[in-house]
Amino acid sequence: MFRLSLILHLFIGSTIAGSAMIAVLTMGYDTMTPVMWSALIGFVVSFPLSYLIAKKLYESGA
Repeated sequence: MFRLSLILHLFIGSTIAGSAMIAVLTMGYDTMTPVMWSALIGFVVSFPLSYLIAKKLYESGA
């Protein structure tokens, strides 16, 4: 399940970090600090999310 979680993190992490960066840029924060913080927060938030999704997939037998 750990390997599945890491594989899912590749896709989920980039999606959440990219969405957070687009949200920050849309709000008008176009300097490096807010953009980097949003990418980092999106990257960190996606770890538990990818673990939960991997757990659900593993339990369902998919």
